[in-house]
Amino acid sequence: MIAGLKKQMTEYFVGKDTVVDNLLVCLLAGGHVLLEDVPGVGKTTLAKTLARSVDCDFGRIQFTPDTLPGDVTGTSVYNMKTGEFSYREGAIMHQVILADEINRTSPKTQSSLLEAMAEGQVTVDGSVYKLPKPFMVIATQNPVEFLGTYPLPEAQMDRFMMRLSIGYPSEEEELRMASGFLEGRYSKEAKTVCTSADVLEMQKKVKKVHVSDALLKYIRNITDLTRKEPQFVLGASPRATLFLIEAAQAKAFLDGRDFVKPDDVKAVAVNTLHHRLVLTAEAKMHKIDVDKILTGLVLKAKVPVE
Repeated sequence: MIAGLKKQMTEYFVGKDTVVDNLLVCLLAGGHVLLEDVPGVGKTTLAKTLARSVDCDFGRIQFTPDTLPGDVTGTSVYNMKTGEFSYREGAIMHQVILADEINRTSPKTQSSLLEAMAEGQVTVDGSVYKLPKPFMVIATQNPVEFLGTYPLPEAQMDRFMMRLSIGYPSEEEELRMASGFLEGRYSKEAKTVCTSADVLEMQKKVKKVHVSDALLKYIRNITDLTRKEPQFVLGASPRATLFLIEAAQAKAFLDGRDFVKPDDVKAVAVNTLHHRLVLTAEAKMHKIDVDKILTGLVLKAKVPVE
């Protein structure tokens, strides 16, 4: 099932196998993804293809400066016939949500996603409404346009399991994509490989993937090193430690194992921790690469011998 899912995804999203793997890791771990890249590299295609492949209800929220929290979570509407208020669902009530250009809306509207992402529910006028399962937010933001944008606060960034960057395709990959376009191959034609019930079952299996005490200590050591790194003002949070554990479990499951190896942790560490870290002003001035520091810290952490 996993192999078929990966094959389907890469058929409609050409040349970015690592991005597809990381997206599936987040899906299996029950996490959310922040896609940060320039326009036109396939962020929407990636989200739609995933939703169709796992037969999940897909919803898109195009964030703009005038988008209100009620547009996202829903509102209570007064029914004049019954004299009662009824809940009108917001755009969040889907299994896979594409939160497009999330940094173009106000912080108040951005914060309306916090409860949904952390607890799988929304609260409207004191009433709690559960979100459908599985539930996944795939948010996008454009890193090159700063006019009219509201940078995501650290608390919001910390809710995303991974931050991914797609990047431009190679010449061969772009030509393959162009050929597929001329042949009329679109993501809306992607077939269902598994159902949402299958995804929930796989998520349960991921939680049972064994993580030894030595590996837990190894993961904690990595996050602790980010807190002690002098070039970071803000290190990884305890939530980051938990997300790193879950991502490593999902990576092991994706590779067909029921136990986590240090290589699984290394494979997901940079994408899981990158967006939670804040460089010092001096490091920003010298254009220090966060990924380079992180890779060094992961290599510095003592790998368990067992």
